Amino acid sequence: MPVVFDATHAVQRPGAGGDHSGGERELAPVLARAAVAAGCDAVFVEVHPDPEHAWSDAATQLDLGTLPGLARVLAALDAVRRGC
Repeated sequence: MPVVFDATHAVQRPGAGGDHSGGERELAPVLARAAVAAGCDAVFVEVHPDPEHAWSDAATQLDLGTLPGLARVLAALDAVRRGC
């Protein structure tokens, strides 16, 4: 079965914001890279053009502008892991 790693929910801290979840968004790319290096088949990330103002999971969403760079890094790591 394929393994999908949920990078943004992995860094969530439920209740850390009092009445909402907190989190450590800066750790999501690090964990995504580790998951790909370990052999996961796909990575899920929540993105928003203005994460601080997202209606849901604002503390963990990545800025939409960072997605292309992260995707390139993850694809390169995956290629190395697969020996391509």
